[in-house]
Amino acid sequence: MESYMQMLAKRSKDASRSAAKLGTADKNRGLLAVADELVAEQQLILDANAKDIEAAKEKGVKQSLIDRLELSERRIADMAEGLRQIAALDDPVGEVLSMKTRPNGLRIGQKRVPLGVVGIIYESRPNVTADAFGLCFKTGNSVILRGGSDAIYSNQAIVHAVKDGLRKEKLNQDLIILVEDTDRKVVNEMMKMHGWIDVLIPRGGAGLIANVVANSTVPVIETGTGNCHIYVDESADIRMAAEIIENAKTQRMGVCNACESLVIHSGILSKALPEIVKKLKAHNVEIRGDERACAVSKEIIPASEEDWGTEYLDAVISVKTVDSLREAIDHINRYNTGHSESIITKDYANALQFQDEIDAAAVYVNASTRFTDGFEFGFGAEIGISTQKLHARGPMGLNALTTTKYIIFGNGQIRK
Repeated sequence: MESYMQMLAKRSKDASRSAAKLGTADKNRGLLAVADELVAEQQLILDANAKDIEAAKEKGVKQSLIDRLELSERRIADMAEGLRQIAALDDPVGEVLSMKTRPNGLRIGQKRVPLGVVGIIYESRPNVTADAFGLCFKTGNSVILRGGSDAIYSNQAIVHAVKDGLRKEKLNQDLIILVEDTDRKVVNEMMKMHGWIDVLIPRGGAGLIANVVANSTVPVIETGTGNCHIYVDESADIRMAAEIIENAKTQRMGVCNACESLVIHSGILSKALPEIVKKLKAHNVEIRGDERACAVSKEIIPASEEDWGTEYLDAVISVKTVDSLREAIDHINRYNTGHSESIITKDYANALQFQDEIDAAAVYVNASTRFTDGFEFGFGAEIGISTQKLHARGPMGLNALTTTKYIIFGNGQIRK
């Protein structure tokens, strides 16, 4: 007797074969219909989300994580707009990347094709549900979604709207399947669905990601945690630095591209740090610093070694003082998670050295780390931010959800 997860996987596998045959016009038509349906059903989605929010508050979940969970008319409108943007993007499926003629007359090329069945295991953020569908659908994949139990009502309502949009356009509703059983045993089984699920993408905290990477028999694209740094160089514009750090830390604290760690050159420490502290304290951010940082401001409390490598996802930030760009780069490469790092500087050579030597998916000069996002990068949405180096790295848009196959044309050639 097949299990619940096997049943869902078989349905998704069948749907992936129909998805691969869809033309661009059909996919765009479906995306626009789903976008309209999300807006049309927004009150049902908001009512469902309110149940999840209430349950989270009863459990004592911290406010920064509730913010990740909470939906609003604006956020639903953004989800719909993301789908419309995906519809407007070029369809990568079918693109021929190369074609060369061999001496024997064979023409050998590479063509983009869908991955097949994409499985996503994620926590909290219900907007992932719509984003994941849109990107997978546009690339001719089916998707199996297993969200966290804390967002189950929100995810059910969003998937209902997506299926309504697909149904109205006479498209296969199994192109999106939500795993509604919140038992963790189902997640463990999902990780063992090799042969049914083609790739698994975990999105969430360090524990979730580590569990999937360690235990999955399905190929995994690792979307890492974000211990993101901003380095204030000796030549930095202090006002710019303070405003960028304020944005990167406080615009949304519970997200992976928020700044968690601040690194400051000792030559600008006494001038820049008070302005930065003033900005952060206006948002009630706790600042944990080394001895030199604490000596500059009484608002800063002593940091521990553990603070340098912590993704807080909360109103906390660490401050490390360095004496050179070399020391800053070495510190960041030791403690970062390969996500997003930024330098604030007027020195062009330092900016280029920082970008060349920092080991991360996104490296900024004079800008907030909060821009590491598929929507901001012009991808319409993202399936996640990959911090690994194989297949995909950084915000994963449409191309990251395709693979290639070789296509060979002959006229009777045989190998001797």
